[in-house]
Amino acid sequence: MKEKLIGAFMNLLDSVIAAAPKVLVGIVLIVAGLVIAKVIETVLRFLLTRLRFDTLMERTGIDKTLQRIGLRQQLNLVIPRLVYFLTLIVLARTASDALGMTAIAGAIGAFFAYLPNIIAALLLLVVGTSIAQFAANTVEEAARNSGIDFAPALGKLVSGLIMFVVAMMAVGQLQIDTNMVRIVTSFILGGGALAFGLAFGLGTRDVVRNITAGFYLRKHLVIGKTLEIAGQKGVLKGITATHTILEADATEISVANSTFLDQAAKQ
Repeated sequence: MKEKLIGAFMNLLDSVIAAAPKVLVGIVLIVAGLVIAKVIETVLRFLLTRLRFDTLMERTGIDKTLQRIGLRQQLNLVIPRLVYFLTLIVLARTASDALGMTAIAGAIGAFFAYLPNIIAALLLLVVGTSIAQFAANTVEEAARNSGIDFAPALGKLVSGLIMFVVAMMAVGQLQIDTNMVRIVTSFILGGGALAFGLAFGLGTRDVVRNITAGFYLRKHLVIGKTLEIAGQKGVLKGITATHTILEADATEISVANSTFLDQAAKQ
């Protein structure tokens, strides 16, 4: 029994002695990794500050886009910190290989293989948010110029639809199955489009006709001049989405925009 215990102890001691160089190398790599990662972070932060990277982002409007998706810290701080952690992960894989930890090294390798998908998804969100905001502002301005009262809501609707499409694309980049979401969304959008088409095609034909007529009236009529239409005469005060407003003897007269399509007007 004594000989067996001594033999087991000697085997254990031999294993520790054999593993000691690997452990020492791993410790050295970890310490070196911390130092190298910190140096890289400091140098990169210094360079970005000297180049006024945040000012450039403000001029291009990218900082506002990042704030809308939840990133409120300065990029001068965020980017170097990300590089710091990525450097640590790379050196951690090297240390894992040195220590023979193949499972950890494989997991880190899988993460780096998946990293381009994460970056692509983030870029899609940043670019998509900018496009959605631009489209929303354009639609809102066009709707407001056409006299549509719900112009802000229309702009938000367009922005929401674009962001939904961008989000689906980003999820696809992350290799997450979105078939069920796409099917449900297709049914919802299809039903909404059908209901919207029926409502405008059957129930609001006159409203659509007035809105269309108002769009052309704003191009031809002059605000402030006398206008005569359908037996009504007064000074043209304004053209809303559906009606033209005249003022005569301190009284406002409302005339449907579609009236101008059927009757002659004098100004």
